[in-house]
Amino acid sequence: MKDLIMRSLDSARALCERAHPGLLKALEDVPYDRREAAGSPIIDLFRSHGGPGLLIPREYGGRGADALEAISVQRALGAISPSVAAAAVMHHFTAAMLFALAVQPGRLTGAQREVLSKIAPDRQLMASGWAEGNTQQNILVPSMQATPTAGGFLLNGAKKPCSLSRSMDLLTASIAVPGGNGSPELALALVPLPASGLSVHPFWGNETLAAAESDEVRLTDVFVPEELVIRTSPEDPGRLDDLQVTGFIWFELLISAGYVGAVTALGERVLERKRGTAAERSDLAVKIDAAFGLLEGTARAVDSGAAGEGAVAQVLIARYTVQDLLSRSASQALELLGGIDFIRSGEHARLATAARALAFHPPGRAAAAQPLLTWITGGHLELS
Repeated sequence: MKDLIMRSLDSARALCERAHPGLLKALEDVPYDRREAAGSPIIDLFRSHGGPGLLIPREYGGRGADALEAISVQRALGAISPSVAAAAVMHHFTAAMLFALAVQPGRLTGAQREVLSKIAPDRQLMASGWAEGNTQQNILVPSMQATPTAGGFLLNGAKKPCSLSRSMDLLTASIAVPGGNGSPELALALVPLPASGLSVHPFWGNETLAAAESDEVRLTDVFVPEELVIRTSPEDPGRLDDLQVTGFIWFELLISAGYVGAVTALGERVLERKRGTAAERSDLAVKIDAAFGLLEGTARAVDSGAAGEGAVAQVLIARYTVQDLLSRSASQALELLGGIDFIRSGEHARLATAARALAFHPPGRAAAAQPLLTWITGGHLELS
């Protein structure tokens, strides 16, 4: 572990060490080029150090971290490996969604709770087959076709990119199923692996974030039993609405925090090497900590019970502001580190490039502009 250079990052590292003892050191021991490359061991390290259990409630064998703790852990991970932070988001936001229902009596079936009960104790990883991946697309729309069959559904479709594609133990997939009146309705399928008809294919072609295992997952007539499909019911019509809102809020918080970590690592290098003037270093550090402060404020609101469209609007406002602050801060840090640093090593340029990926996660700024404006001016927030 590094000596104290940047107080806020040091605090995040200390919290990460309490949650996952030894993980940061294990990641640091992997040379950076291998750490961030395809085939890296970092996902296995994340698993073996208890990473999957962070957000899972204690009654299900997890740590039960709240939002404020979770974003600090993400910041620490993003500072040492943007790839592991990005991959962890897909597991964590899925856990936040599903276990928010699991802890409430009657909202999941016995079979669904049985699948979830193995995640933390067995250190299983969940991949997300929601529609995340298209810049202007909502992550909550169905990503797979589901055809009714005896005892359940046959799933067909693809998710690309799908982080954790080569390490996942459970795939969650948004599907459209026939509703009570015959019209399609959103549902969520739990697909334990191995599953006949599920295959993984190369997709990710960029060296940045390559270790997140973001390849293509194809489903061809993959059978999912009825009892592993989460859907609405007359007794619980808001089940999927609650799941969607929870997942959306957690996704935006966690993905933003990981990228703050990447830029914080750049800021730490500037401070450590005393590059630029004191005023320039202070300006950089203030912007980076301000970005994380926005996420902390939103996380505190979530931990205090903020929910619904107000919480979604708050997290999106924070995310887009963080996106701008990180872009400016990463460019400033690279400039202060100087040309020789850029020439001699690609690590810092890759950290900066990784942080730019926040702009590519949905919902894209253009897609959310009118819905956010409508909410800000007194209307309802409706993301399509």
